[in-house]
Amino acid sequence: MTAFKKGGNMNELFNVTTNGDKLTLSARELHKELNIAGRFSRWFEQMSEYGFEENVDYTSVQNCTEVQNNGGIQVRELQDYQITLDMAKEIAMLQRNEKGKQIRKKLIELEKAWNSPEKVMARALDIAHKTIANLQIENEEMKPKAFFADAVKASDSSILIGDLAKLIKQNGTDIGQKRLFERMRNDGFLMKKGASKNMPTQKAMEKGLFEVKERVVSNPDGSTRITRTTKVTGEGQVFFINFYCKKKSTKFDLEPLF
Repeated sequence: MTAFKKGGNMNELFNVTTNGDKLTLSARELHKELNIAGRFSRWFEQMSEYGFEENVDYTSVQNCTEVQNNGGIQVRELQDYQITLDMAKEIAMLQRNEKGKQIRKKLIELEKAWNSPEKVMARALDIAHKTIANLQIENEEMKPKAFFADAVKASDSSILIGDLAKLIKQNGTDIGQKRLFERMRNDGFLMKKGASKNMPTQKAMEKGLFEVKERVVSNPDGSTRITRTTKVTGEGQVFFINFYCKKKSTKFDLEPLF
């Protein structure tokens, strides 16, 4: 939003405000420049009866002014309205006097200057520069996340599902180890029943989301047994963080993901 002060090249009468491609000005200032004798509130109410719509042709605003009061300065709030240039031109024409004609002519000159090829090009360049600046900021903000994701993917370090639950929680989704196991079973990443419960499904393994660590354990009687621990790979960590931090429902169609 930009304000053009009185006495500027674009406008010698009003403080004109720009918001995007729209020009607006103070209804109180227009009332003053038109030399209207009556109260502003009553005058604006009458003007509004000509079919102008709030939040389309004008918006209500509160302005402050300083007044002398018993030797001191008091700040008073004044009701005002920011009106569009089209509304201001029409109001000036409705006055049906020489002053109204002069004001309307000035407003038309202002509009022509605003819509000149030079001004249109300047606004387009300003928008382009702001867009580029915003994209650069977003890109800088995304760099740490992208670096983390690339580093995790490239890492040979796998983690337990309980540790994955902590990472997911750090990224905005409140979930614990028990609930994550349940979600993974329901979502088709882990087996649901039998001796293979909580082991990765074949499709999840083919996707590279898990690895199963086997360890030979010696029993007190001299026999041995093999234990299997499911761990989440670096690729799987990035996948599950994105999946569970963005996913709204608790179930999904497995086929599109695999």
